[in-house]
Amino acid sequence: MMNGRKNTGKVSPFLLVLLAIGFFFATYNFLTLVMHNRSEDVGRESLEGVTQDSIIQRPDELTRLGERRRHRPFHVALTATDAPYSKWQCRIMYYWYKKMKNREGSELGGFTRVLHSGKPDNLMEEIPTFVVDPLPDGMDRGYIVLNRPWAFVQWLERANIEEEYILMAEPDHIIANPLPNLARGNDPAGFPFFYIRPSENEKIIRKFYPEEKGPVTDVDPIGNSPVIIKKSQLEKIAPTWMNVSLKMKDDPETDKAFGWVLEMYAYAVASALHGVRHILRKDFMIQPPWDLKVGNTFIIHYTYGCDYSLKGELTYGKVGEWRFDKRSYLRGPPPRNLSLPPPRVPESVVTLVKMVNEATANIPGWEDGS
Repeated sequence: MMNGRKNTGKVSPFLLVLLAIGFFFATYNFLTLVMHNRSEDVGRESLEGVTQDSIIQRPDELTRLGERRRHRPFHVALTATDAPYSKWQCRIMYYWYKKMKNREGSELGGFTRVLHSGKPDNLMEEIPTFVVDPLPDGMDRGYIVLNRPWAFVQWLERANIEEEYILMAEPDHIIANPLPNLARGNDPAGFPFFYIRPSENEKIIRKFYPEEKGPVTDVDPIGNSPVIIKKSQLEKIAPTWMNVSLKMKDDPETDKAFGWVLEMYAYAVASALHGVRHILRKDFMIQPPWDLKVGNTFIIHYTYGCDYSLKGELTYGKVGEWRFDKRSYLRGPPPRNLSLPPPRVPESVVTLVKMVNEATANIPGWEDGS
């Protein structure tokens, strides 16, 4: 009897194998379903992430969700003049591009300073440069950034650009962390500017983006920079961007309303006219002194002056006891070894000055601009 009970308690080895195989396939199918659904969610966010509050997953998170990433380098292009003010910013930008290019996580490709002065300058050997023509005399009416879309049109038509993607950058950008390709296929990546508000300017936007084209919300709250976009898309958008910029400048109401950000609105409208929407990435860039920390963001944009009391209190709009403002150096570069901010000044400002100091300390011939 004892032997009979033992035999009835045993499970056939063959049955165990069948159960194990069945459990494996059930688990695999369940995980595959979960991964597929999460991948679809990421794709939807990529396509629909057009509100200012949306940020898609970072590339390393996408990889963990099962997306096999291939290396997708993008060409860095910034437009510039031959003025001393533009030159020293380009030199700092190029220094940090070189330093970040080969770091883990970076997909930075080649680099071009698109110089729209019409003639070479003394940085040709230091920074890869492509010379293009400025707009005809008087056409920019003192608004020099109108040359930016025209410069991109010429560069895209005449230059040999190997990369599939392009990052449109600016001289006053510092790459603070290794920058991956934030675009997703035909969905370019851009930065949402709080002061670009197409919906609040619908009357003006409709002059250039008629109702039959779609709702005003199709116009993203962005400028052309920073943007990572397919070269093939930018080749189509750039001529429209140039024409819309000139038309906006010719319209007194638009010129008055948009002021110094007119060309940014023009890019946003031109993109919408071509049916191109951007993934909005708040982590693309910070703008001290308003953004307080660098963290994992990719670019520091030092367009605003940073003015503080010696107690570390922001005095924006009033020259501080301590200050860093790029406009203080219109005629020549800032000196090496700028003084660091007082205690209690935000980390973003401290990091900015330290990065400027590192670049100027290591760029040969810094203070004479040669």
